[in-house]
Amino acid sequence: MSDPNIGRLLGKRYELAELIGTGAMGRVYRAKDVLLGGVPVAVKFLALSVQNKKMRLRERFEREAKTCALLGQKSIHIVRVMDYGVDEKSTPFYVMEYLQGKSLSHIISSEKISLLRFLNLVRQICLGLQCAHCGIPVDGKICPIIHRDIKPSNMLAIHDASFGELVKVLDFGIAKLLLSDTQQTNYYLGTLAYSSPEQMEGKELDNRSDIYSLGVMMFEILTGKMPLVPENPSFGGWYKVHHYKPPRLFSEVETKLQLPVEVENLVMKCLAKKPSKRPQSIDEILKDLAAIEEHYQNSQAGTNFYNHINTKAEFTAQAATVKADFIPDNNNNNNKFNVNTSVCNEEILRQAVWPKNKPIADIVFPHNIQVNGNVTPALWVMLPQIEIQKRLVCTRYNQFLFITAPHPVLLWITVIYHRKFGPKWLPYYLDLKTNTGKDIATILGETGYYRLVFFGRETPSKCSHILLSSIAPAQRQRLLDWVNISHRLTSSAQPQLSKNLLKAEYQKIKPQILAKLQGINTDSPFDLSA
Repeated sequence: MSDPNIGRLLGKRYELAELIGTGAMGRVYRAKDVLLGGVPVAVKFLALSVQNKKMRLRERFEREAKTCALLGQKSIHIVRVMDYGVDEKSTPFYVMEYLQGKSLSHIISSEKISLLRFLNLVRQICLGLQCAHCGIPVDGKICPIIHRDIKPSNMLAIHDASFGELVKVLDFGIAKLLLSDTQQTNYYLGTLAYSSPEQMEGKELDNRSDIYSLGVMMFEILTGKMPLVPENPSFGGWYKVHHYKPPRLFSEVETKLQLPVEVENLVMKCLAKKPSKRPQSIDEILKDLAAIEEHYQNSQAGTNFYNHINTKAEFTAQAATVKADFIPDNNNNNNKFNVNTSVCNEEILRQAVWPKNKPIADIVFPHNIQVNGNVTPALWVMLPQIEIQKRLVCTRYNQFLFITAPHPVLLWITVIYHRKFGPKWLPYYLDLKTNTGKDIATILGETGYYRLVFFGRETPSKCSHILLSSIAPAQRQRLLDWVNISHRLTSSAQPQLSKNLLKAEYQKIKPQILAKLQGINTDSPFDLSA
């Protein structure tokens, strides 16, 4: 029997194309946003009806939908809700970003998950939960959000061109909304295998219920099996094991599995029957995960435990409107600087002298360097020596924003990021109507990399350290294109106006850049240039 929704135009905007998921919470369709030229979206119809006589439920739905939309804007690890409404049959629906990826349940059943990948997956899920548990301001009040249905099928792993495997949590707020459609105050709604003891009792839940469900899921990720198995898979059977049966040991389930004891202890603590015995917040779990990663990394010194992500991103701004395209680069840029790099750096360290016309202060400016008769682009940076030392092992990330009017200006953004010490933002504006600006943009495009030349503010006469940062091939071509475009453009205002517009766009994308950098599972000694 054909689905009557296929081909339907929802809200005069969303054309439903195919059914892509069904479950207790509702049905999900791939659709096209015809108002935006056919942009793909996902539409989820919820398994409830909000008739006019249930105005309180309609108001509740709108409030929950608004909260979900705010959550998705706040965390990259939560699926983004873009629209919501109620159709002509009084069925509420969400419109979400359309994501192509694999559910965690599929990954668990079909792939072997390494410890590194486990830590990366769980940390990203925790970052999403942390955002929700901390709360969202709604109508002047902070509203903590409990998911209530944490399970692998509600976790989607997608490939993100900026840092590889990105995990997004689905269906925030929906369980509570569906629960509000019943007249029973102690009504159960969730997934039996992952529910906390207090959830099965119908009690008011807090963040520790999600932590219990997370513990069940962590056990399953590591072993492919459940920590608790009832004799009878009924509500009563699951109620009994969640309340009274201790979880199975890792050694009992998977005899060949070798895990750090800290990992086992963390999972078992999350599975405590009493909420007071579990970690009391996601913050505690994130600290434990970071300690485990650090310990494991140190114990594996000299090995290639961490797979450094080598991907690229690109931002193009036209007339102060930013278009974001994240483009992967399949070239191994970590290797292309190996030849004579150390020799060149040693020569630069000997020769580089801080210009007399530059102040002794925290500043950034481009200044090309001659090495063995060749000109190489460089970004000169002065910082306190301790700030330089903190980020000698770091992820390097760059992006370029270009505005054509009222004056052609390029914003060159470099970030040196260390997970513990955070980002150091190094922006610089290039006026592409000047020969200097055109020359620098051209050499960046032609060379495909640049050096970060550091000077300590305490000892400004001597170059302190040098790092390399590569530029994605697509961005290199854009840089050259922008230089050519600038030859034909005329300026209708002072460059400062364009700089102010670019600065506003820069402030908008900084949280997005930071979220991506925070999702990286280690502080890479290589670059993640955009």
